[in-house]
Amino acid sequence: MRLHDNLSSGNGYKVRLLLAHLDLPFERIEYDIDRDETRTARFLETLNPNGRIPVLETSTGNFLPESNAILFYLADGTRFLPEDRLERARVLQWMFFEQYSHEPNIATPRYWSVHGIEMIEERQLALVGKREQGYAALGVMERHLDGREFFVGDGYSIADTALYAYTHVSHEGGFDLAPFPAVRAWLDRCSSQPNHISINAG
Repeated sequence: MRLHDNLSSGNGYKVRLLLAHLDLPFERIEYDIDRDETRTARFLETLNPNGRIPVLETSTGNFLPESNAILFYLADGTRFLPEDRLERARVLQWMFFEQYSHEPNIATPRYWSVHGIEMIEERQLALVGKREQGYAALGVMERHLDGREFFVGDGYSIADTALYAYTHVSHEGGFDLAPFPAVRAWLDRCSSQPNHISINAG
């Protein structure tokens, strides 16, 4: 397998993290997203018409974009995706939450900061709303995790992988996790999983 990736990406990290948990060998191919290397004609025509990483190139030569779709593909038949029908749907519930309510508000300020994006007036105004909605998403997570170890059932799943990726580096986007003790305890449990790797591990 090959993972078309960018090391700074939390979405790419989700996939690298699960591959590490599964102890699956893969080749990682780095793209400079600041230089639009994912917007070339070859990338758009062959890998992902949406021009984004990560993209998993399977051993059969298929290309699968979208980080959470890749997680679902890799986790199928493993302990990271429950067999119970309702619990599988719960995993998807939290993965949809991550993409709709969490990632757009928590990852975007981090992206602006990590990549040195100029904070023009439009972005400064947008940041106010993203902070508000990002903290709201963290509040949802805090309430759900109160009295629970993981997001679905009794064990770590790809719902946790998906939400861990950007939550654990949320401080890089200016978010303070001090008011969220259940989230912080959950982050510690996630980082204690076997074969855990850091976001900077290539």
